[in-house]
Amino acid sequence: PGGHEQISFCHVSRTVCRRAERLCVALHHVSPLNPLVVKYLNRLSDALFTLARFQTLKLNIKELNWEKRV
Repeated sequence: PGGHEQISFCHVSRTVCRRAERLCVALHHVSPLNPLVVKYLNRLSDALFTLARFQTLKLNIKELNWEKRV
């Protein structure tokens, strides 16, 4: 993602958070975790996505739409 450094940081943080969420789900199958951990990480990634969208609006940056390669 691009357009502005702040927006990119939000998206990178979101992807790291999602990766942590997936690892926690995998770990939960081996050693049970508090379900709030996974829920928290999921909500945090949602918040980071929303923050990135808000920053795009606030900074008046044109959003770059992702196009799937075929």
